[in-house]
Order: sequence, then structure tokens, then C-alpha cells
Amino acid sequence: MNNTTRLGNQDIVNIAKQRFEKQQRSKLPSIVVNLPSAGLIYPKTHPLASGQIEMRYMTAYDEDILTNLSYIREGIVFDKLLESLVVSDIDVNEIADVDRESLILNARISSYGSDYPVSVTNSETGQIVQRVVDLKKLQSKQFNLVPDDNGEFEYKVDNYATLKFTYAIFKEQTSTITQFLTTYIREVNGDRSSQAISDFIRYEFLAKDSKEFRKYLIDNAPGIDYDYEFEGENGGTFVAPFQFGSDFFWF
Repeated sequence: MNNTTRLGNQDIVNIAKQRFEKQQRSKLPSIVVNLPSAGLIYPKTHPLASGQIEMRYMTAYDEDILTNLSYIREGIVFDKLLESLVVSDIDVNEIADVDRESLILNARISSYGSDYPVSVTNSETGQIVQRVVDLKKLQSKQFNLVPDDNGEFEYKVDNYATLKFTYAIFKEQTSTITQFLTTYIREVNGDRSSQAISDFIRYEFLAKDSKEFRKYLIDNAPGIDYDYEFEGENGGTFVAPFQFGSDFFWF
């Protein structure tokens, strides 16, 4: 029996259209983005282990993605934008959350420039001031953890457990501490089964040790450092974090 699937006329048209679009997009200027994780959170055999991704500049067509109400309602605007902009042969769904923010940041810089107005609180005077951030000055946080070949990291819990955890998290939503721990922990004392991890969290992981582990995860996570040096009201400077608003991709 012949199991070969024949392509219909519409399939052929769609393939040709995709090839044409890819060819046209390849003519646009592109940049190579260094990932905050340096690729260390991915298995050594993974394309992202190189620590770099190539992405092209935005066009007016890509702006339609940012205003697509359906994408906005579903919370997938940036997913769709990255699908359109990433040139490297990689499934954007495999890009960890800690690295995605760097790609979005670079898309904004290459498209609309690096100046971004913010409201920030002067930590010395308590006053809210209006300033402009130069996004090009943002740096990746120093990442010093050493991974194994799977891009996972080891953590010892006092004297009763050895964990392996990952930073390769993909759009995971966690509302409880148990969900948070289950998302990050990949192995407990050599056992990678979900049941072993669940039982450990439920019956063995002491609250004080869980708190220390969560702090360790957050303190050592790769990503962008949003602590920025601003000019104060009287000519001095102060360092404060800032957040992106809904206007991040607009003038």
C-alpha cells in the first residue's frame, strides 16, 4: 500500500509562498543577538547552545503584529513577533523566557531606537522623575553557574538531597510555590520521575530549605540587568530599576 501523501494545489501554493517570503525577508538587514544565558541553559547539542541568535530588522508589516487584537487578547504578540523576526533556524518556542526578553529588547532598539522615556523613583529623595533610558546601555547579568551536558545545574539541599534544576523555562505560569518548584526541578537524588519530584516537594523539602533554594534560583538567574544609573535632580546620580510599559514598541 502506498502511504505517500500527495500535495494538493493549495499545499504547493502555500509552500511556494513561504519560500518566497523567507527569501524576501533574508534580504533585510539583520543583527546577531547574544543571549543573556550565553547558551549555557540548553543541552550542548541544542542550536541555542551557541549563545547567539540572528534576527532581522522589523518592517511596517511586522508592526501589524503588534496591533493585532487577537494576538493581544491571547497574550501571544511577542511570540508572533519573534516568529517573524528570528532568522536562525530555530523554533522560537524553544527559546527560554530568560533569553526572550533580550530578543524583544533588541527588536525595539533596531526598529525604533534606543531612547526610552520612563518614570522612576529617586531612591535618595523619594521623588518620581521623568528620565530617558538608553536601552543600548543595558547589560546582561553576570551568570556564573556551571551546567552539565543537558544544560542543568546542581544544588545540594543541606545534607539530605541533591537537586538538578533548569532555567530553560518556556512561558510557564506559576501561582503556587509547589508549581514554581515543579517547574524548575528536574531531578531529585538521581530520580527524574515527576512522582519522585512531587513527593520530595510535598513530604521532604523543608520550608526553610525551599526558601533558600528559590532565592538561589532568582539571585543566579541569567537575564537583563535593569538597574540603571539616572541623573538626579541636583546633578548627582542614583541607581534604580525600571519597567517597560505598554508603549515599549512605540515612540
